[in-house]
Amino acid sequence: MAEASTPSPIWKGLRRRLFWPGGLSARLLVLTFTFSSLIGAMSIPPALAAYEKQWLLDRVRAAELASLAAEVAPDRVVSEQLKNQLLQGAGVEIVAVSSGGVRRLVFASARPAQTPYLVDLRSRAAGLGLFAPFQTLLGDGNRVRVVAEPRFRQSDVDFIEFVATDTELKKALAANFWRLVAIVAGVSGLAGLIVYFALNLFLVRPMQRITFAMERFRADPEDPEAQIALSGRRDEIGRAEAELDRMQADLRVALNSRARLAALGEAVAKINHDLKNMLTSAQLASERLAASKDPKVSQALPRLERALDRAVKLASDVLVYGKTQETAPETQTVGLAAALKEAAAEARLADAAIRLVCKVAAGERVTADPDQLHRILVNLLRNARQALEHQEGRKGAGRVEVSVEALGGASLIRVADNGPGVPERIRERLFQPFAGSGRPDSTGLGLAIARELAQGHGGDLTLSVTGPQGTVFELRLPGAPAIRAVSPPPRAAGPRRRAGPGA
Repeated sequence: MAEASTPSPIWKGLRRRLFWPGGLSARLLVLTFTFSSLIGAMSIPPALAAYEKQWLLDRVRAAELASLAAEVAPDRVVSEQLKNQLLQGAGVEIVAVSSGGVRRLVFASARPAQTPYLVDLRSRAAGLGLFAPFQTLLGDGNRVRVVAEPRFRQSDVDFIEFVATDTELKKALAANFWRLVAIVAGVSGLAGLIVYFALNLFLVRPMQRITFAMERFRADPEDPEAQIALSGRRDEIGRAEAELDRMQADLRVALNSRARLAALGEAVAKINHDLKNMLTSAQLASERLAASKDPKVSQALPRLERALDRAVKLASDVLVYGKTQETAPETQTVGLAAALKEAAAEARLADAAIRLVCKVAAGERVTADPDQLHRILVNLLRNARQALEHQEGRKGAGRVEVSVEALGGASLIRVADNGPGVPERIRERLFQPFAGSGRPDSTGLGLAIARELAQGHGGDLTLSVTGPQGTVFELRLPGAPAIRAVSPPPRAAGPRRRAGPGA
């Protein structure tokens, strides 16, 4: 015998939301029945008060007609038998009329043992009339004296009154009360069901569909059934569906990018060991070149050593690229002109016959981490060189201009070129990794890393101006030291600090 399949966690969660008291559907059902019952219950007191008033008026009219019998009888004398028949037919015990301010007893079967309570239908307040039926129902079965205006004898009578037991009134009120309760319960139940199914159809079901899609997406983002089906509604439900659809698409893109980065990291990890060996061999070769007496070799050797040193540090950190952030900068006062000269050489501006216009004074200094500032400047200058090299139909020599000014306690470095400008289609994602480059041979990491390094200093890197006349990037670094500030002593030799992944 095959084992019964176990319900999935998603179905368990959905069933709990649909049928358990804590679910939105169950709460809506309870609320609709509760509010419809309350509204129906509010209609019972006015209906019951109207029924009591009409019942009493019917007795008043019967008593008024009975009083006419005494007026038309011979010598205005009514036999005892006729009197009892009239009182019994009217359902009263005593009938009296008031004419000209004089109250006159018409019929009386017996004198009440207790003083009856008064119900004056002539001046009864509407608010008090709502509670009168319940006072009658909860009373002790006493007699009632009712006073009302005449209907048939308005010319000669001021008012009609009668005295009767309220036993029959209690029975009639009780029967009418339960009849009203049954009607209200039926109508309220039917109205509640209609409202419930309407709200459930237009609100709860769509929300359950959205919730179910979110749960399935959380369990398996690649599940095609987790994609929310848009209903095309233009209200808040439709907007929630559209936003969920966009969020799912964005998350899928992010997850795919993360998967690609993980695969890239795994591939880079495999070649990291060989790369370190190659760089070590290059360092050994540079050490041998240090023994050369050739002045050109001696002049180029320091630059080669610095480049190899940075490459070794980057190779050492490649295994932890996806698990760490950039190293916190160790800021110090750095000569900007010298840093620009070194960055321009590494960016190969001279090799590309691109002119570097340095509008930075010889004593101008900034507060930054020397290694990280070098990486930022190299990225900016290399991007400018590549933009100028790939410009089609360019007239005149390429030019990159760098200037600096102190602004609001910060150093603002501007790197401008006379290239073609940044294409409009990539401006919004210019600083996003793998997305901020318009060239097929570029990874788009340079500006992303440069901005990350600038923000690590507490500053920022922004695109200030771009267009056919060229592009201007602004690098803001907190702290603007005086121009004549004394530079710190050089770092001691020894193990160098990890610089993190580079451009």
